[in-house]
Amino acid sequence: MGNKLYVGNLPYSFGDSEMQQAFSQFGTVGSAKVVMDRDTGRSKGFGFVEMGSAAEAQSAIQGMHGQQHGGRDLVVNEARPMEPRTGGSGAARRF
Repeated sequence: MGNKLYVGNLPYSFGDSEMQQAFSQFGTVGSAKVVMDRDTGRSKGFGFVEMGSAAEAQSAIQGMHGQQHGGRDLVVNEARPMEPRTGGSGAARRF
């Protein structure tokens, strides 16, 4: 098991500092990052937390998965590696 966790179904008001504070009760938080939409500047409703050890990560999963924050049940599990994106030529459409 790795130390990096995926955190989904976040309230849109949740920021990096709130996520770090919520997960710090389970150990050392190396980083906490809520993914933001670059166009609107609003949270996309998910993020990633890196815990200090695999044991702390497991403890955080058990303690936070299904907990309510801002009226939403959090989804917390081990982060999977990002899969390569496919499709699209990278060229802009012309109208």
